[in-house]
Amino acid sequence: MGLDGKVVVVTGGTRGVGAGVTRAFAEAGAQVVICARRPPEVPFPGVEFRPLDLRDPAAVRDFFAALPRLDVLVNNAGGTPYRRLTDTEAERHARVIELNLVAPLTASLAAYEHLERSRGSVVMIGSVSGGRPSPGSAAYGAAKAGLENLARSMAVEWAPRVRVNTLVVGMVRTELSHLHYGGEEGIASVSRTVPLGRLAEPSDIGAAAVFLASDAAAYISGASLHVHGGGERPAFLDAATVNKEA
Repeated sequence: MGLDGKVVVVTGGTRGVGAGVTRAFAEAGAQVVICARRPPEVPFPGVEFRPLDLRDPAAVRDFFAALPRLDVLVNNAGGTPYRRLTDTEAERHARVIELNLVAPLTASLAAYEHLERSRGSVVMIGSVSGGRPSPGSAAYGAAKAGLENLARSMAVEWAPRVRVNTLVVGMVRTELSHLHYGGEEGIASVSRTVPLGRLAEPSDIGAAAVFLASDAAAYISGASLHVHGGGERPAFLDAATVNKEA
């Protein structure tokens, strides 16, 4: 699944899942450009960083217009703090939707002409939060649900020259995991809820992104690939008082 010579942009590719995606494409031989508001704390060898606020449409258009070529766009930038709906005003929730849904739309439209010429692809980094209730991150879940639907529509509108797919990502162990799950004890406890027995590593997401962007996935478009370790064990199985495993 080599991507030698391909030009790949990874938004928010400086840390966490984005860093895993960046490394995976670089190891596959791609020429990787990452963009975010701040540079990575430790630069990636052979990877170019360009500062960009993805919530500034004019800056996003200028960024892509300046690229000589583009083969793959990975819309990774996003995220949210824990915030219950009634804890703040609607405007703050709207900013979460702006970052996680509107910004990927803006970037994809700005990149379209490049991708159409190169017969390239878009990989959206979605979330399992878009397919289930997400208390404490409702706006984020709503945005990720919209992102997955957006990708399906893009895949139809932009076929056959541009493929568009979504990685539906589960829980990932990153430098910020403690904010979501607690310390090592919390991470270990949460890991036991995953059928494969662990959280994903950023490299797991990177490998899946490289696959979707490669020729091995040449007939895959409009798809949602779940990278979640088997999902979540249904709560009723543990609550029931019958049919318990020994």
